[in-house]
Amino acid sequence: MRRRLARLSLLLACLPAALPAAAIEVQAVQVVGVREDAIAQNIRSALSLVEAQGKPLTARRLRYLLQQAQDETRRAVEPFGYYSPTVRITRSDGGRMPGDADAPADAEADAVPEPDDTAADADQARITVRIEVSLGPPVRVRRETVRVEGPGGEDAGVQAALAQFAPRVGQVLDQPAYEASKKRIGEALLRHGYFDADAVVHRIEVTRAEQAADIDLRWTSGERYRLGEARFVQTPAPAIRDRVLRKLVNWTPGQPYDAARLERLRRSLAGLDYFGLIGVTPQPEQAQDRQVPVLVELTPAPRSIYTVGASYGTLSGPGVNLGLERRYLNSLGHKVLARLDYAKERKVLSLQYRVPAFAWLDGWYTAGLQAVEERTDSLDDRRLELVASRSGQYSAHLNLLASLHVLRERWSYLTLTLPTATWRYASFAYPSLRADYLDVDDRLWPRRGLAGFAILRGGRGGIDSNLNFAQVHARLQWFHPLGGDGRLRLRGELGHTFTGAGEVLDLPPSLRFFAGGDGSIRGYGWREVGPRIRNSVGQPYPLGAANLVTASVEYERYFAGPWGAAVFVDTGSAFDSRPDLHTGIGIGLRWRSPVGPVRVDIAHGLNRPDAPLSLTLNIGPDL
Repeated sequence: MRRRLARLSLLLACLPAALPAAAIEVQAVQVVGVREDAIAQNIRSALSLVEAQGKPLTARRLRYLLQQAQDETRRAVEPFGYYSPTVRITRSDGGRMPGDADAPADAEADAVPEPDDTAADADQARITVRIEVSLGPPVRVRRETVRVEGPGGEDAGVQAALAQFAPRVGQVLDQPAYEASKKRIGEALLRHGYFDADAVVHRIEVTRAEQAADIDLRWTSGERYRLGEARFVQTPAPAIRDRVLRKLVNWTPGQPYDAARLERLRRSLAGLDYFGLIGVTPQPEQAQDRQVPVLVELTPAPRSIYTVGASYGTLSGPGVNLGLERRYLNSLGHKVLARLDYAKERKVLSLQYRVPAFAWLDGWYTAGLQAVEERTDSLDDRRLELVASRSGQYSAHLNLLASLHVLRERWSYLTLTLPTATWRYASFAYPSLRADYLDVDDRLWPRRGLAGFAILRGGRGGIDSNLNFAQVHARLQWFHPLGGDGRLRLRGELGHTFTGAGEVLDLPPSLRFFAGGDGSIRGYGWREVGPRIRNSVGQPYPLGAANLVTASVEYERYFAGPWGAAVFVDTGSAFDSRPDLHTGIGIGLRWRSPVGPVRVDIAHGLNRPDAPLSLTLNIGPDL
């Protein structure tokens, strides 16, 4: 019996040790005293305490993580040049910290908290840890040796990368900047064909007592490789003849290697729109006599593109859009396009035939024919236009177009004085030059960059073929990010017609300028702003003008995932002699839909206080 009682007493004595320790949860970890976001972020990413945040911890485990946080914080600030920081860690419950008297440091002694720990922590299950960091004096670069030995050291592209190296003598030792500079120099060597380049020395020596660092970074470049033959592989079956594609190769075998030439070839192939997948890969491992072959792997895109859509316009009425494009009509890469826009009061038929052009600039020779019929309450306009053009991609952002237009147009105004159709006819032949510029960060929803066009055209024609005219028309948009998910969009447009006094009305409507409506001055009807006449029932309708000026300021911000809002002010006028500026203000709803941005705008014209609000809907990028 005594033996049983002894065993029972021992069991009861051990029972508290078998009970789970009181759990403590770190609810938040605050890093203060550091102004630079990159340093604070690096500290947080290095803390084991952050990884344990929100998990139940015993007191001893927590003290171990707090002790580790001291060393982890110090190591996290060293890459930014701070080797003697002061780190102070506190708990919101005032509990025991590493270094306090009798604080155990054994990370594995996790089974049972000491009695005082259990009592202290039982009242505060959730705590906040505050890490105060005083960075102290930084380590600065005392000496730096950064160079490329061999032919690569004289290469202009490599020299440009060397000139951008950071940190320099006297600057704070910033190891992320050092690594980025080191990578930039290595990439410059590879882009220019120094495939045997080797970083023979890459060393940073820090003298903490003197708060100084010495950088020694040296490469041997080896000899520069040369470009070899380009080999085209089309899978599953060749769609375009190799001899057509080889015209895009912008080097001859034996020229010095330059990755920019390969990138230009890739862009040229993408611009043809024949292929769904394009790979341009140098193969230095197969080089013979330092001549690098280039493998071009191509997968043809679907040959035909069919489009069907519906439309509605307040003036044109309901309509349907049909389109057919053959990406490649034959193995020579010719294209054909047919498009029909058929509405109650507007009908447009467009036909195009395109042949790839390779001389001078990559582009297209195009022959196009367009037939248009438009009717409004005041205007009946019918025209036929033949266009022959040559386009060329001057750079990654600039496309140029030279074209010759032959225009035959017939139009009639139904006015109070002329209630029945009185037709006017005009024929024009004129050249045109157009430049399109696009340099934005995102084509669907640009937040930074520029986009626009400029057109210069002029010729001779008219009713009696004695009317000379010239026109300049330009439009520019500037995008700038504001805040985390907002942007500012500025738009400006100018147009001017050079012709004889009073002769602008002898120009057909398609060669006049109009203002008003979406993309111009919101808050007013389509083409509403400018010289007007009264139609057969007394309503004012636009005539078109010799000059155009519009401007717009719009702020847009997304605040709930894909949903956002905008506010805007538009102003401008179409005019013959003096502008009569009309201003509209409004708000808009924005939605980043799976098929592209959707914009709904409600605007009011300030020059017409009694006018109703205008509503516009757009789907697609606003470029």
